[in-house]
Amino acid sequence: MTQSIAPIAKKIPHQLTIHNETRIDNYYWMRDDSRTDKEILAHLTAENAYCDAMLAPQKPLQDSLFEELKSRICKDDNSVPVKDGDYWYHSEVSGDEEYSRYYRAADNKGSNKQLLLDVNALAASHEHFELGDMSISPDDSLLTYASDLDGRRIYTVNFKHVESGELINDVLENTEGQIVWANDNKTVFYVKKDPQTLLGTQVYRHVLGTSQSDDELVYEEEDHSFYMSLDKSRDESLIFINLESTETSDTWYIDANAPMDEFAQLIDCIDEHEYSVDKLGDTFYIVSNHQATNFKVMTATTETIFDVEQWATKIDHREDVLIEDIEIFNDYLIIVERELGQIRFVIHRGDTNYPITFDDPCYYACLGDNPEPNATTARIYYSSLTTPGSLFETDLATTDRTLLKAQKVLGEFNSDDYQSERIFVTSRDNQQVPVSLVYKKSLYQQDGTNPVLQYGYGAYGITIDPNFSPHTLSLLNRGFVYAIAHVRGSEMLGRQWYDNGKKSHKQNTFNDFIDVSKHLLDEKIAHPQKLFASGGSAGGLLMGAVINQAPQLYRGVGAHVPFVDVVTTMLDESIPLTTNEYDEWGNPNELAAYHTIKAYSPIDNVTAQHYPNLLVTTGLHDSQVQYFEPMKWVAKLRELKTNDNLLVFKTDMESGHAGASGRFKSLEEKALEMAFFINLCD
Repeated sequence: MTQSIAPIAKKIPHQLTIHNETRIDNYYWMRDDSRTDKEILAHLTAENAYCDAMLAPQKPLQDSLFEELKSRICKDDNSVPVKDGDYWYHSEVSGDEEYSRYYRAADNKGSNKQLLLDVNALAASHEHFELGDMSISPDDSLLTYASDLDGRRIYTVNFKHVESGELINDVLENTEGQIVWANDNKTVFYVKKDPQTLLGTQVYRHVLGTSQSDDELVYEEEDHSFYMSLDKSRDESLIFINLESTETSDTWYIDANAPMDEFAQLIDCIDEHEYSVDKLGDTFYIVSNHQATNFKVMTATTETIFDVEQWATKIDHREDVLIEDIEIFNDYLIIVERELGQIRFVIHRGDTNYPITFDDPCYYACLGDNPEPNATTARIYYSSLTTPGSLFETDLATTDRTLLKAQKVLGEFNSDDYQSERIFVTSRDNQQVPVSLVYKKSLYQQDGTNPVLQYGYGAYGITIDPNFSPHTLSLLNRGFVYAIAHVRGSEMLGRQWYDNGKKSHKQNTFNDFIDVSKHLLDEKIAHPQKLFASGGSAGGLLMGAVINQAPQLYRGVGAHVPFVDVVTTMLDESIPLTTNEYDEWGNPNELAAYHTIKAYSPIDNVTAQHYPNLLVTTGLHDSQVQYFEPMKWVAKLRELKTNDNLLVFKTDMESGHAGASGRFKSLEEKALEMAFFINLCD
């Protein structure tokens, strides 16, 4: 079906009153939590048809881009085996398979290889399939795996015998997808999800061979601002319930050898105390922000762990260095830290320490899988905007590195053909905003002729590091510059960089992005009619805000699963994630926060003005940003925008927040957006 006339949504005024102020939402009717309303589904289908019709001229390019993206991926690939206990674990994928197969073997050569799980077989009869956690029992005999069939992130957990491959009868429904084994090989713990809010607030204990209806509730969290997860200590002696709100942490524990015990609080919960904790032997290691904005590393014993005032300082707080993570070994401690936006690793052994640094101007590095605390080597992953991802085995005594595997990029790719840079842009309030750039040397001219795609996120303290993507090559090879704006709301420049981009300071995120755009234009890095922007989720909020505040800067914008109805969502506790995120955006039940949020909320600030060309995407089953937010936003934009630029809206009727599942199918949306931007350059 083709449709060349934009769908016009009906308007049913709905009053939303708070703080003696009434907002009128003409499109409130678009919300249907069951996702079965025929009129709503028909409207989404009409939008999809209109999108296809409007983008039909770019379809040959889009198809070509899809094949181009696909052609760079190794069809036959495998991960590097990692040793955990008596076995080496790895994954393989072959041919046109969308998903991996998981194996274990007696050694790193693959001797006596056993198939643990073939995700292709599990996904074969489903339009959407997401694999959650996989977990092996302590005695290596049983495997658990979690699966989500519609993208709502509600997982079903199954159990199977490793040797025979046979499923056992135990099935756990409506979970977070995480299973932690007690050391008795028959007791597991899981988090159950609320079907409406999708919050995980309850921990259950399940004994193999019993019905889920008989499972015992062992912990329930009444404060719905917390996210809940489960973990096992590094030495496998304790099972943790980790509770994390935006600004506060809490941890409960039991002895993994005594799974029928009651959970007890590990550390006294103090408001605005954020930490992560682990244990190896007799020592607890805590990464804590107690009197330490950028965090410090503390240690404690069983006797002192509850009281933060009794902890000992291992690595003290520094004003200019953010501690992001640690990895504990019997003889070594690795600190992952960031200074001026650059990641480094520092290895500590006794009273000595020595860094592992990298030379690229902008790059990404992280710890790989290091499950064995008695190891004397550690795996480290490294990538940059011009360097495909590489996995190294690092000798912890000498820091010598051995390359285990480098990402293969098929086709004609030479990293020397590309250049990456890190620049700093002075914001309107005199902050230095980092920007990572990459381009193809032979096509780049700083004369105002380059098309530029500027990407941003800027929320939750999540830092979008300059990582290699083979997909970006399709833009770079067509003369695009790719720019990542590391705006406030991330932790690129430390915790304060995050704090200055949330709640009452949220406008800084949008200002930074706009100021970077203006710099790219002023410095003739970008053509004034070829500057594009893209972001998803909270980055979609960023897109919605900047096109309200500075629409003239952008030729086209991609907004994916965008969080755009911020006031209405944050006032409705029945919507997933709302209560978890008061400390991120503010609680609009409070007057000051209400006015702050309303001042930037994209849907509340759509006005009669020109807007850039817009590509909006969502998934019907999105659990993080509900489909009706972008649906309402698009309807209001259609109603009010004053120019004829494209406004197209694509809904994946089978997927959720992460988009289509599968390594090839997921490329379709990337090809769609790339073709959208490239076509607008003509």
